[in-house]
Amino acid sequence: MDPDTEVERIFRHEHEEEDDEEEKKKKMRPPSSYGSMKSDSDVMEDEEEDEEEGAAAAVFSPPLPVVLPNSSAQEATGMQMVRSDSPETLFTMTTEQTKPPGAVVIDTRMSDIEPPSEDDEDDMDEELVTHSPEPPEFVEPDDSMQDDENSQPGKLHPEQSLPHVFKSIQNVLSSLTKEELFSFKMWFYQWESEITLQQVMEGDMLDFVDRILEILGPDRALLHTINTLESVRNKPAADELRKQCERALIRFNLKQYLIRKHQVIREGVVRAGKQNLLEHVYVEPQISTCCYGGVDPSHEFLPHPPTPLQVPSPDTFVCLNNLFRRQKADGQPVRTVLTTGIPGIGMTVSVGKFCLDWAELVANRDLQFVLKMSFRTLWLLRNKPRSAMEVIEYSNHHCKGMKYLEEEDCKFLVIMDSFDCYQASLDWENAPVINDNYTQAHPDVLIVNIIRGTVLRGARIWILGRQAAVSQIPSQHIDFVTEIQGFSDEMKDEFLTKRFCDADLAAKIVAHYKRLPMLRLLTRQPFVCWMVATVFERCYRYQGYGTHPPRLTPFYISIMIVQTNRKLQFYYNKGENELKWSSDDKHLVLKIGKMAFKMLEKNVSVFCEGDLKEYGLKLTDVVVLSGMCTELPAASDGKRTFCFIHFTFQEFMAAMYVFSMFRSESKNVLGNDSPGLHMPKIFTSKEQTKSAAGLVQCALERTLKSRFGHYDLFLRFLCGMLSPDCHDNQLSGFLYGHKAPKVGGLDKVQELLEETIQTAQEKYRDRVENLKECLREMIQEDE
Repeated sequence: MDPDTEVERIFRHEHEEEDDEEEKKKKMRPPSSYGSMKSDSDVMEDEEEDEEEGAAAAVFSPPLPVVLPNSSAQEATGMQMVRSDSPETLFTMTTEQTKPPGAVVIDTRMSDIEPPSEDDEDDMDEELVTHSPEPPEFVEPDDSMQDDENSQPGKLHPEQSLPHVFKSIQNVLSSLTKEELFSFKMWFYQWESEITLQQVMEGDMLDFVDRILEILGPDRALLHTINTLESVRNKPAADELRKQCERALIRFNLKQYLIRKHQVIREGVVRAGKQNLLEHVYVEPQISTCCYGGVDPSHEFLPHPPTPLQVPSPDTFVCLNNLFRRQKADGQPVRTVLTTGIPGIGMTVSVGKFCLDWAELVANRDLQFVLKMSFRTLWLLRNKPRSAMEVIEYSNHHCKGMKYLEEEDCKFLVIMDSFDCYQASLDWENAPVINDNYTQAHPDVLIVNIIRGTVLRGARIWILGRQAAVSQIPSQHIDFVTEIQGFSDEMKDEFLTKRFCDADLAAKIVAHYKRLPMLRLLTRQPFVCWMVATVFERCYRYQGYGTHPPRLTPFYISIMIVQTNRKLQFYYNKGENELKWSSDDKHLVLKIGKMAFKMLEKNVSVFCEGDLKEYGLKLTDVVVLSGMCTELPAASDGKRTFCFIHFTFQEFMAAMYVFSMFRSESKNVLGNDSPGLHMPKIFTSKEQTKSAAGLVQCALERTLKSRFGHYDLFLRFLCGMLSPDCHDNQLSGFLYGHKAPKVGGLDKVQELLEETIQTAQEKYRDRVENLKECLREMIQEDE
């Protein structure tokens, strides 16, 4: 059917309906991407009761529905514009309802697609100028019309908003001749698959710009318009549009870079065909303004840990995307935010989610730019002086020559993550002052001035790093300190459930990890929670898996290996194929284990810098780079104290040291020379004390005589390391060589544990369950 005949039939039918029905149907018309196209004639009908004009309005005034290919206005643009008049374009047959009184109507329905002739162009010049109303008023959605700076998702800068992009494209295209415009539209149609020829050629200029923004979105429409202008060899128009929308283009390029970098999360060894989108697996951890060191004081056997730690209350938690929407005591917005946490708590992933939410306009839209300036990059650039802008351009290639960072109204964020990677002490008091973003200086001086606020004055600064590293920053330079606490019990279950399409598998994994109290506590760290998901997913492929509680020792071994490998990659720039532990790496692990063992003997869980010297250890190697220790909040006397990332990790490292000395050097450090212990006569001979059964017997003596229960998990870890799966498979190639002999005599160890369980039923009832777990840690094989 002819389109005009169909339109007249629809309008004639509407005119016959009741007035209230007619109003309802008008409201049902799909809006354009900029909102209502209510006609001026609708308003005139209320003011004038002219029958002739009323009849004409009945035929022509109802707006036409706009049919778009698989796209919604709200998805593409997220905005609406109240389009009362058709601005700066001819009034056509399809938009006659918007014409002012007396405007000339031009029939632009296309029977043949051809460029307008010169005569037509001359005749229409006068009409183009006549009746040119002001551009329509744009109306943003409710969530972006926020006057309060602290509300989310924030309001875009005027030069990055849809109205500015719309007006800029319209102004540039309006300057083209009809031949140039026709050529532009044909090229635009050929190189954009989502646009049809009819959509390109129908309607006036406003309709065209409206339609491409609605279908493609502002960023893509702007970029495609510039590329098309260059394709038709109209470089001046392309340059003009690029200049008018430069701020929007820089934001678009930064968004694309951040989406490419953070959209897919990299976890462990990348497997072909296995990619997880960050938004599909991310669960926001608890972030607290009460920093207590990030160590969970919970323990399976110690109701009162030797080091009392204050756990923050829920009222101290803050949302990730609201870090820069808080205010200081004087009412001013925060400039410098410091975020810390123990290794594996999720700082890197949190940065990725923050950047992704900004790039996808979910939150913090009032930040014009989000720039990365990693301390790792600054460390690599220490060979010569550089300015702040040079470092920004080095890290963000789309910001070369950007002038906006100097403007007072430019609100942007600089993310400075991995402070622990900058392995140089900074002179916070005597570093020279720099007041210019283009003044070159040594990175040591540059970092101090950026954090001071004398460089990049308009920037919000987000600093992230491990507690022992960031503690050197003077408190007067930090406006807001936060600490990532990890997952609550509900968050752990959500994390493990979101990762799997198979609901039954997810339910099995959630139920299985909870069967082991210490594993349930350890999964507070997102890194361990991911490890649980990965290991159990693989294990449940085997028939019969899940009948016994999971083993604990393999998880702790994996934490130690992953953190040491991360140190080699992140701090020493080793590739994935170069992660062979040197003798220094092995000695460092054993020295930390020896310190843990001596602390266990003294029943203490905190150490200071002086204790490290006793074992030949350096502070940075242990509490910053190793990933096994962290710094606690400063005491009232200002003394710096440190501890392991969890009390149980101290017990594990102590067991690792004892087992390594037994396997590598045939030494039983739990022998008769241990204070306060008396060995049975059958284990006093030199041969017996060097056997695995003799080693476990010594550990049993310590465990059963301990009033505090701080050897219980130590014994469990020691028995777990006797398992060939742990000492021969997991640790092979790291602490021990691939051809190192396995530990023998495990049958005697099993007999010893079984006999001890029988005899302990009366005297040590409270220890029997742990002894059963020790036996199971040693004899259970991976299925």
